Amino acid sequence: MNEFVEDHIKQKTFNSEWQRLKVNLLLTSGWLKNEIKLFLDQFGVTQQQFNILRILRGAKGDPLSTNEICERMIEKMSDTSRIVDRLVAKNLATKQPCPHDGRKVQVFISNDGMYLLSTIDTKMKNLDAIFSNLTEEEARQLNMLLEKISS
Repeated sequence: MNEFVEDHIKQKTFNSEWQRLKVNLLLTSGWLKNEIKLFLDQFGVTQQQFNILRILRGAKGDPLSTNEICERMIEKMSDTSRIVDRLVAKNLATKQPCPHDGRKVQVFISNDGMYLLSTIDTKMKNLDAIFSNLTEEEARQLNMLLEKISS
C-alpha cells in the first residue's frame, strides 16, 4: 500500500479509511492548488482570476453580473467584485453599468483576456501532465467516485 498520507503527516494509523480519505483529499487538493498556482504564475494571474476569465469566455459574449460569476466559480467567494476589478485593471475584462439596473454591473472578457486564455490553453498540456500516471480509464473512474462523494 502506498503510504503517502501517513508519511506526509507523520501519522501511521487512522480511525477509519474514511478519515484517511478526508486527509488524503485535503493533501491532494493542496498539492494540486499549488501546482496550478505555479503554472498560472507565469501568466500573471491567480487561480480565481483564471476561473473568472474562463467563466466569462464561456458566456460567449453575453454579459454576466458579479453574482452570476460567483455562482459559477469553483470556489465561491465574497470578493468576486474585487477580483473582477483586478482583471479590469489588467485589461483582461471590462465592465459597464447594467442598462436595466444601475446598481449592477455587466462584466465581459476583453480581447486581451481572450488572448491570454488562448495562450494558457496552448500550454495547459504541461499542467495536465501531472496526471500522466493515471490512464484515461482511471481518471474516468476517479471522476465518477469524486462526483459520487459530492452528490
